[in-house]
Amino acid sequence: MDRLFLLMATLLAAIGWIWGMICVHRGTRSHWTVAWMVAALLCQVGFLAVRGQLRGACPLQDLGEMLVFLAWSLTLFYLLIGPAYRISLLGVFSAPLVFVLQSTALIPGMLITSPSRELTPNVFHSFHSATSVLAYGALALAGVAGIMFLVLDRQLKKHHLKSGLFRNLPPAHELLISLERLLWLGTALLTLGIIAGFLMPHSTPMHSHLLVAMAVWVGYAALLAVKTWRGLTGRKLALAAVAMFICSLVVFARI
Repeated sequence: MDRLFLLMATLLAAIGWIWGMICVHRGTRSHWTVAWMVAALLCQVGFLAVRGQLRGACPLQDLGEMLVFLAWSLTLFYLLIGPAYRISLLGVFSAPLVFVLQSTALIPGMLITSPSRELTPNVFHSFHSATSVLAYGALALAGVAGIMFLVLDRQLKKHHLKSGLFRNLPPAHELLISLERLLWLGTALLTLGIIAGFLMPHSTPMHSHLLVAMAVWVGYAALLAVKTWRGLTGRKLALAAVAMFICSLVVFARI
């Protein structure tokens, strides 16, 4: 049942992506991308609920579950942020990333077939895992918004003002507002995750992934500090958001 939910979520993300691109090519707006992503979110919730029941804890115990949780977080923040700032095209840019994450989770071996049930789940461990992955969902969406800004900037410089993509892209200031707020939200959630990481029991003095998470937090905190006190151009902020998220993926390689 869990894989059926995941397969459906992956197909819905693909449909949302393809439909959105067709609309962009035609130079029209469509709210169907939001509808497909809402349906994908419901299937993601179904997958996580089934895996959570099997685990008896937060379903973040193998790489496949982490990827799906990250895809769910990315989808959730898109649905919360995108429509609020009239950034409907954000779904067209987010859907392919959701599709890739979930397709990777479907690769044999990524998901444990018969997950073991935790008899005494640790609250701090579950909170650390959940808030950390939620943080990466927000930071991933900030990276997506950064890519959209860079595309918009390139369209302006190339004077492609009549293309379907340019006519559907939101104003630059809306992208930058959503990007910066997502950076703050992701950094705040990552802060909570790191605090919970220090409070959970450790079999070794310090887990390597916690150290890497702290390094990622320092990077994002420094970026926000520079933006707040010295200021950054929109292009530099967008480039930094994309580069920081790519670098932060090292955390998943170290878990």
